Amino acid sequence: MVKGVLIDWGGVLTTSMSEAVATWIESDRLDGEHYRTVMRELLRQESAVHALERGEITAVEFERELAARLRTVDGTPPLADGLLTRMFLGFQRVDAMYDMLLKARTAGVRVCLLSNSWANEYPRDGWDEIFDAVVISGEIGMRKPEPRIFQHALGLIGLTAPECVFIDDIEINIAAARSLGIIGIHHIDPDTTIAELETLLGVPLR
Repeated sequence: MVKGVLIDWGGVLTTSMSEAVATWIESDRLDGEHYRTVMRELLRQESAVHALERGEITAVEFERELAARLRTVDGTPPLADGLLTRMFLGFQRVDAMYDMLLKARTAGVRVCLLSNSWANEYPRDGWDEIFDAVVISGEIGMRKPEPRIFQHALGLIGLTAPECVFIDDIEINIAAARSLGIIGIHHIDPDTTIAELETLLGVPLR
């Protein structure tokens, strides 16, 4: 029986990552294809991205490194100062997902936010009503898809892996959760995710 929900923030409780990044690329006049090449290289191996997510480097250090790698459509580096703030402006709250979590928690389901952070500010208003626990990668020195961050989250809500479902928009993170025995839902859109979770929990969420 599923008793707990672990859930990502960016791209799940917000509008999609691709939409947010596209907005930032346009506003900063970045070379989009070059950005995607740079990010593929950074994510392929241990890099500043992973160090940032674990809180091992500061936002300023990361902004300087990323800005040096990127280029605008004019061929010049973008402004490093405030780069991450500008990037995260495109992430907008999805009320349907928050409403779903509130209904689940009201029904007795334990809810834990499990998010890889990029030194970004989270809009935490109302979180006490929605989450039993909050796990932010940069605050605890662990990141998805590392098994230990899932185990940490399970410990905080006092449940075992088979008792929980994990919702994320990134497949490698879902695969990591499933390898520990956690049920995985690959988030594509709110309607589909909410329907899947209703089936697993046996609780109306709309």
